[in-house]
Amino acid sequence: MTTTGPTSVAEAVARADEVAQTVAGPLADRTDSGVWPAEAIRALQAAGLGGLAAPRSVGGAGLGLRGVAAVCEVLGRVCASTALCFGMHCVATAVLAAKPTERQRTEFLDAIVAGEHLTTLAVSEPGTGAQFWLPQTRMTRDAAGLRITGEKSFITNGSHADSYVVSTVAADPEAPMGQFSCFVVPAGADGLTWGGEWTGIGMRGNSSRGLRLDDVVLGPDHLLGAEGDQIWYVFEVVAPYFLMAMAGTYVGVAQASLDEATGHLSRRAHAHTGRRLAGEPILQHRLGVLWAQVERTRRLVHWAAEEGDSGGPSALPALTSAKAEVAQCAVEVTNEAMTLVGGIGYRDRSPLERHLRDARAADVMSPTTDILRTWTGRAALGLPLLGE
Repeated sequence: MTTTGPTSVAEAVARADEVAQTVAGPLADRTDSGVWPAEAIRALQAAGLGGLAAPRSVGGAGLGLRGVAAVCEVLGRVCASTALCFGMHCVATAVLAAKPTERQRTEFLDAIVAGEHLTTLAVSEPGTGAQFWLPQTRMTRDAAGLRITGEKSFITNGSHADSYVVSTVAADPEAPMGQFSCFVVPAGADGLTWGGEWTGIGMRGNSSRGLRLDDVVLGPDHLLGAEGDQIWYVFEVVAPYFLMAMAGTYVGVAQASLDEATGHLSRRAHAHTGRRLAGEPILQHRLGVLWAQVERTRRLVHWAAEEGDSGGPSALPALTSAKAEVAQCAVEVTNEAMTLVGGIGYRDRSPLERHLRDARAADVMSPTTDILRTWTGRAALGLPLLGE
């Protein structure tokens, strides 16, 4: 494997684009049939992108939110499932790298940077819905170590990753109310039971499965940071990286739909007149509207990533707004592109059909669009994101 990571966002994008064009793109239809994109993920790791979100202090590329958003956009243009699978690896990598112990660095991060370990998040739960920051999974202590019991849902890369970042609420009698913790759980730990295969309308290659944890015993070094750090992790690491991975992915989907419409109008002509569709002013106008929508949304996403990386004053509302705007953009642009292309775009298994199914997931993947709009408003008012 190529273990040397990229030194710039441009280099990371170039490497990702090579994988997108030679591996992920040609396999997109197979991935969309429900096959987890193993070849593309391994190719990204072999290209030195496994440590994209890890800081340079632990050997990673240190390209932050900008790198994650840009790489996921490139991948999202050819296969949204591949983009999100890789994006969730990046999110979990950032969590592992935020406050690692020496053992965590040796056991997990070194292998991630070397392209030999895939990680992912396991924070959503069936009982709390979109409120992923309120885990009900329990952690207790006994002579054997730390025990985790609970249920997680919608785990991207489920059953394929080498480790899972799991959120819990402590259940010790003396634990303060609202004390949360994060743990890294190896895939081979005893007590893990996977639910059925993922059968979504879109994002079919994600392997977004449920997981039951029954008395999973971990050593103290599997705790990430300190007990009670979970809320810090969620809003300082998980949310920014997740939002940028999602936003980048769906900008890629929107761009792919725009490209389909542009290509169709450029190629097609009326048989009875010979007049090209590209010469029709109304179609030129409608395509121009779509181009502007995609471009301004992309600029918001990449500006939000820059604000987040630098700790800029508008980082919070920018990050929360970016994913909400992208969700709207991807659906609207893909839907309008299908209208411009006409019946050819509406046929079963067309690229636009896949893009529309994939794009629709953006609104419902937590934080949902409604939650993000509210958070943006609260941030603009100087209010905490959570509260009455």
